[in-house]
Amino acid sequence: MIESPDRTPLSREFFDRPVLEVAPELLGCTLARHHDDGSIELRITEVEAYAGELDPGSHAFRGRTARNDVMFGPPGHAYVYFTYGMWHCLNVVCGPVGHAGGVLLRAGEVLVGTEHARKRRISARHDRELAKGPARLATALDVDRTLNGADFCADGHSPLTLLPGIAPAPDQVRNGPRTGVGGDGAHHPWRFWIEGDPTVSPYRAHTPRRRAT
Repeated sequence: MIESPDRTPLSREFFDRPVLEVAPELLGCTLARHHDDGSIELRITEVEAYAGELDPGSHAFRGRTARNDVMFGPPGHAYVYFTYGMWHCLNVVCGPVGHAGGVLLRAGEVLVGTEHARKRRISARHDRELAKGPARLATALDVDRTLNGADFCADGHSPLTLLPGIAPAPDQVRNGPRTGVGGDGAHHPWRFWIEGDPTVSPYRAHTPRRRAT
């Protein structure tokens, strides 16, 4: 277990940069979920970058909509989306206002509030599986669309906070294709993870859905 001594939230300026700069620097940072029944904190071990209008894999590739509006800024806020009719996923908005960008928080090691995470992830066989994958991470932290737009940079005034952590050694950081992304964005090596960490989710290539006949 690695805990950061710095309890000051990451600054707005940290996120107001190109998404490919922010994404690998989030590895090792602490994500805190403040809840009525107690806080949960985890160390981020895996992320994916999405470059907005320039990225065929991004929800913002075809422009601004009611669903993705928060992705267009300001940076440092949460973009939460619902997928497959059953799961939520948590992203942090990056880049300048008006240009969509986001980092999907894919996995982490729960450091604080393990008992609360277990109540929401009763199917997890081990603690390392509590937040192993983006849907599991959101479930463990009780994240849904009500948190869309939450400010990660607000100190004590937000249900979600991102804090500095202890960065992995450079030789521990790996990158490769994003999980489950198809089409022209399939081969962008914009997934970043900490090599050898047991909470990192397995890579899965995109599998096209079959059309009903």
